[in-house]
Amino acid sequence: MVLISSFVFLFGLIVGSFLNAVIYRLQNGDSVFRGRSYCPHCKHTLSWHDLIPLASFAMLGGKCRYCRKRISIQYPLVELATALLFVLIFNFSAYGGSPVGGQSLIFQTLYLFVVSSLLIILFVYDLRHYILPDKILFPAIGITAAYRLFEFLNFCYCLPTGDLPQGEKLIENLWQLANPLLAGILASAFFLAIFALSRGRAMGFGDVKLALFMGLFLGWPNILVALFAAFLIGAIIGVALMALKKKGLKSEVPFGPFLIGGTFGALFWGKQAVDWYLDLMLV
Repeated sequence: MVLISSFVFLFGLIVGSFLNAVIYRLQNGDSVFRGRSYCPHCKHTLSWHDLIPLASFAMLGGKCRYCRKRISIQYPLVELATALLFVLIFNFSAYGGSPVGGQSLIFQTLYLFVVSSLLIILFVYDLRHYILPDKILFPAIGITAAYRLFEFLNFCYCLPTGDLPQGEKLIENLWQLANPLLAGILASAFFLAIFALSRGRAMGFGDVKLALFMGLFLGWPNILVALFAAFLIGAIIGVALMALKKKGLKSEVPFGPFLIGGTFGALFWGKQAVDWYLDLMLV
C-alpha cells in the first residue's frame, strides 16, 4: 500500500502542476489545452525540465531560468497540496468508507480526484481574485449531480427485493437521492438569504452556487459539519487578521476557501464529528 500511495502522490504532483496552469490561463482567458507553458514575466516558453513538479522550483531557487524573476510560491504549494490530498482520498476510499456512496474503489476514487481538483482551482482562484468562476463551479455541480444520480440508480438495482417491505424500499430508494438534493437546496437557500439581505455585501453569489455543490457532494448531515467548520475557521482568521491590522471590519475577505476547507474536512471526518456531537448530547 505504501508503494501505491507513492504512485498516487506522484500522480497528484503532476495533476497539481496542471491545475496551476489552469488557474493562470483561466485568469488570462487562455485555452487550457492549447499552447505550451511559459513564464508569466518574460513569456519565454518553458522546457520540460522547467516543469518538473516541486523539483524544478527547488533547483531554480524559486526563480525563472530565463529572466530570474521570482516564481510565485503558489506553484509548489498547489502541487504539494494536490499530491497530499490525492493520497488522503485514496486511503479514505480504500479504508474509511465514504459518505458519497458505495461505488467501486476505482470509480469513487476517480470521482473524488476530479472533484477535489476542481475545488483546488476554486480555492486558489477565489483567494487570489475574490471570484468563484462559473467555468469551474458549474462542471463541479454537474459532475456531482450525475454521480448522485448514478449512485441512486445503482442503489436501486443492487438492493435485494426481499430485504425490505415494498413501502420501506421505496422510501429508502427515494431518500438516497433526496438527501443530497435537499441538503444542496437548503444550504444554497441559506446563503441566498444572506446574499439578498446584505445586498451582496456579506456574501457573494458564487458562494450561493458553491453551497449548492456542497450539499449535493456531502449530503445530510455532513453539510452541517462543513458549514460550521467554515464559519468557525472564517471567524477565527477574520479576528486574527483584524488583530494584526491586516483587515478592517469593512474589508472584503473571500469566503470560498473556508467553505472548500470545510467541505474537505466534512468529507474525511464528518461522520466522526457527527457521532462525537451526538454522543456528547446524550451524556
